[in-house]
This record gives sequence, C-alpha cells and structure tokens, in this order.
Amino acid sequence: MKAAIFGMLIAALGSPALASGSHAGGHGEAMAVGEPGVKAKATQTIRVTMKETDDGKMIFTPSTFKVRKGQTVRFAIQNAGELDHEFVLDQEDKIMEHKAVMEKFPDMEHDDPNAIRLAAGKSGEIIWKFTNDGTFKIACLVPGHYDAGMHGDVSVAAK
Repeated sequence: MKAAIFGMLIAALGSPALASGSHAGGHGEAMAVGEPGVKAKATQTIRVTMKETDDGKMIFTPSTFKVRKGQTVRFAIQNAGELDHEFVLDQEDKIMEHKAVMEKFPDMEHDDPNAIRLAAGKSGEIIWKFTNDGTFKIACLVPGHYDAGMHGDVSVAAK
C-alpha cells in the first residue's frame, strides 16, 4: 500500500526527488529540523493544543517555540477541536511541498516521526532532537487548515 502511495506521489510531483524525506519509508537523508529523540533524554515538555475557533480560524496554542540546538523536546499534543488535525515539524519548503501533496491526496496515511495526526479529543506526542539552529515550521496539512491559520514557527538557537 505504501509503495502505491509513493508511486502516486512521484506521478503527481513529476520526480521522486521532490517527495524525498517527506513520508514513510524515508530515504535515509538527514532532516534539517533534526531527528527523532529519546524520551528519557527530553529536557523540556511543550504542551500544544490544536483547535478551531468560533471565527473559523484553526490554531496551535502556542504557535511559536524557542529551543536550543542539541535539545530534545517532548511535544505533548492535544486535539481540543472538533476536526482531525496534524502537527508536522519541518523546514518551511518541505512543509509547503507536503501541503501541495496533501491537497491532491487528502486521505494519505503518514508514518513520519516528525508528524502526528489526531482525531478530535485525542492526544499524542512527538519526541524530537533539534540538531541544527534556524527557524523551522509547524503546520497542520489537512487541506484548508494551514490556510485557516494552523501553522507556526520553531526558533532553534545555538547553545
């Protein structure tokens, strides 16, 4: 099944290079945003809520984070909304590539250590080690959610 989805991605994007590193199966390349962390080494827990607002916006609370290069963080994520939402952590260009693919294949299943999709009322976590400094993005890539405001920034500063 995953091979069939990857085939559809390649067909949709025109080349496998554009899809590399974005979905299950990976391609062995390092992610600029970092790598999966070890829970026992987490030095901070950041609690994040995902939800819709009465005025039609979709938000992460908080939507901006500051961490240190080399730090392992536990993101404790709660979907307090009425719709499914995602928490995806990556470089902005990778987020935008993934967003375009999700618009074509909205029911695509993911198995990425830097992302989690949660049904309404559910919670989960991502353990992440930030290996590079810079500014990275969090986003919900369910079609329409990013455009409704569901994205934010993670600033990673050198030690």
